[in-house]
This record gives sequence, C-alpha cells and structure tokens, in this order.
Amino acid sequence: MPAPAPPAPPAPVSLLLVEDDEVIRKALAMSLERYGYRVAVAEDGLTGLERFREIRPDLLLLDVMLPELDGIGLCRRIRETSLEPILMMSARGDALDVVSGLEAGADDYVVKPVDTAVLVARIRSLLRRATFAAASEREQAEPPADPPAAGAAQATGDRLVFGDLTVDTAGLEVFRAGTRIALTPTELRLLLEFAAHAGVVLDRQTLLRNVWDYGWDGDSRVVDLCVQRLRRKIGAERVETVRGFGYKLRR
Repeated sequence: MPAPAPPAPPAPVSLLLVEDDEVIRKALAMSLERYGYRVAVAEDGLTGLERFREIRPDLLLLDVMLPELDGIGLCRRIRETSLEPILMMSARGDALDVVSGLEAGADDYVVKPVDTAVLVARIRSLLRRATFAAASEREQAEPPADPPAAGAAQATGDRLVFGDLTVDTAGLEVFRAGTRIALTPTELRLLLEFAAHAGVVLDRQTLLRNVWDYGWDGDSRVVDLCVQRLRRKIGAERVETVRGFGYKLRR
C-alpha cells in the first residue's frame, strides 16, 4: 500500500510593500524575502491600491510619503474594505505622521531607517494578532441569541456582557446592541485585554506588552490612538481614561 503523500508545506506569508524610493524598496524586499516572506512591491499609492486588490496580501507595509496617493490616503482606502494588518513607515517619525497614520487605521508604525530584525519583529507581532483574530472576518453574522439586557457586566459561557456590548471570547466576535461590529485584529486584541480585566486600570506599557507584543518600550501614541478608534466603535463611554495611569473597561 503506497505511503500517504506528505502534507503540502504552508504557503509563505505574503507582504505588499509600497515604497517610492527604489533603493529602499529593493533592499527591504530582498531582506524580507530572506526571512521567507513573499514580497510584492509598488512604487506609488495608486499602484499599491491596485496590487492590494489583485493579491490580497497578509500584511501591508506603507510608506507615508508616496506619489499619486499618499500612505495615509492609501491606508484609508484599504480600511474601507479590509482589516488586514497595516504597518506604516515614516522617514521623519513626525508626530503628525504617526497620529495621521494610526487614525487612518494603521496598526503600528516604524521610523525609517529601520533595522530589518526590528521590522520583522513588528511584522510577526502583527501577524500573530491577525491569526488570533481570524474569526473576525468581515461577513455579517447573526446576533447572539437572547442577548442579555443592558446593565452590569455578566459572563455567560464564552460571552462577556458589558451593558449593550457583548464580547464572544470563543467566536472572537463583538456585538453592540445586537449588531455585529467589525474590529481590526489589533482593536479586537485590545478589547479582549480590557474585557479580561474589566474594571482594572491597565497602563500603556502593559497594553503595549500584552496587545502589541512589544519586548521593548513602544510609543504610547499607538495605544492612545487605538483606544480612540475602539471607542468610536463600541461607545466612547465604555473605555474610561484614568488620567496619569491608563485605561479601564467599565463593568
């Protein structure tokens, strides 16, 4: 009896790198390919949008300063239809670039020039979040049966309930007043971290460590901007700022 065929090796992770500087684009692509990634490239924002629609990469690396359509605009266009992880790259590290990129829907950012090992660590962190949140794919789902009435937080099996907000920790779905909410992988990880410690104040470094997987001190602006995006989706009153300390999810 012939031996069964070995399982096919997993497909390499696909990245889309949108960078207008040819030298940087080629060098980054070569470096990332050495780590086993499959890298597609584009030299401007409009071409990047076309390539994104063609190949649907697992993760996007977007330069901020791009011709035709800048990285901020490209990020916004992608977020209209997709929750794939986005890592912004800025040559200046300017606060305005960082804030604009994160507000547009990016999950993280790096300042160029960036060490390849650091960039790969950020990519792996984003991909872990995306894998964890794979069940939050964007199809419209049925609301949970018999949603509990608004009120204090409750635990019902795998569902955590905070007023009109229901977090299904097994199915990785979130409902507000019975309507399913689409969260990016990072937003979902952040909400799950808050839900696991409801009523407990979590400082920014704890959130960077547990949500962003940073093994070093990250920029707290990443946390603040992601919290703002999450508030817009689940209700501004749901996540409370404890000035000088951090944030907590209200029970």
